[in-house]
Amino acid sequence: MTNTNQQYDEVVDKCRELFLNKAKDYGTAWRILRLTSLTDQIYIKAQRIRSLQENETQKIQESQDSEFVGIINYSVMALIQIKLGISNQPDLSADEAIKYYDELIAQTKQLMMDKNHDYGEAWRDMRVSSLTDLILQKILRIKQIENNQGKTLVSEGIDANYQDMINYSVFALIHLSEK
Repeated sequence: MTNTNQQYDEVVDKCRELFLNKAKDYGTAWRILRLTSLTDQIYIKAQRIRSLQENETQKIQESQDSEFVGIINYSVMALIQIKLGISNQPDLSADEAIKYYDELIAQTKQLMMDKNHDYGEAWRDMRVSSLTDLILQKILRIKQIENNQGKTLVSEGIDANYQDMINYSVFALIHLSEK
């Protein structure tokens, strides 16, 4: 599992660097986005990944990798929105945003480590296409929970689904880097 720990950190470091650089370029304009908007952005990215996996040709030369990075960073933004609430204007500096990023990624990584222990790294035997399908399923679950005004009867909440999408995306990026 130490290899998974290191690989996870390498993937997240690349995602974090992009998040921070975009925060420096654009500020934290994403703070105005409602969770439904972030969910839809993640849905677009996951659908594009699925299209890339199923279609023989592509017209825009961006890889699955960049889309999985986008899913990770949009999911972190959603977790920040859950933690802080939606703002009517950008209200975080890049430095403040990255502190929340680090905190939420640390929690998400711990969840991964706990599940990875219990499941015996089963994700290593999964296909990237299956991870993509699981992400799409999580998005549909989130949309249903959003339609229910955030209420669930017996299921985990929206935040757990965003964390799972981060972890599935990290796993996919690890698989893609090993090919």
